[in-house]
Amino acid sequence: MIHDLGLLVARLVLGGSYASHGAQKAFGWFEGPGPQGAAGFMESLGFKPGEKFATSASYAELAAGTMIALGLGGPIGPGILIAGMLVAQETVHRKNGFYASKGGVEVGVLYAAGALALASSGYGEASLDHALGLDKTLRHPAFTALALAGGIAAGYSMLQQRDTSPPSGTLATPTIKGERNGSVGTDPTPARN
Repeated sequence: MIHDLGLLVARLVLGGSYASHGAQKAFGWFEGPGPQGAAGFMESLGFKPGEKFATSASYAELAAGTMIALGLGGPIGPGILIAGMLVAQETVHRKNGFYASKGGVEVGVLYAAGALALASSGYGEASLDHALGLDKTLRHPAFTALALAGGIAAGYSMLQQRDTSPPSGTLATPTIKGERNGSVGTDPTPARN
């Protein structure tokens, strides 16, 4: 009983939080950016067209969060959540280090860890999977491994679609200072009189 209650609370918190994150993008709820703001943000990260990627991210977050909160679909919802966290951490948070106070990966790591724990432990008896008699089928280790591997592959697939080239009309800036004939920053051609 305590085990199932603990899983229910964890699912509701994790799934509800993740679904609300998607609702911020999809509908502008909970002080979110809404579809236009989310599309602009996706464009700024190199995901073009922004509308397509924002819609995909929004509804994936809504679906994964709802599935987790309801305890439906076994490891599928956690796999989708992990895909989203891989993309978000790589594109937005990794450069800021670990802690959330500096915009780092901390919150995303916690989301992914919670999803992994639920995918591997199951949703418990207070879940739709249990009520529908799906929990035993969806708890098979091969199915769990496939769902999690699919989530990781989907995350990396999304990252491959990212355009990281400089905006058109701009020149790339060199990032490494070079040397010319052993001197840094001097003109190697002799002065002519």
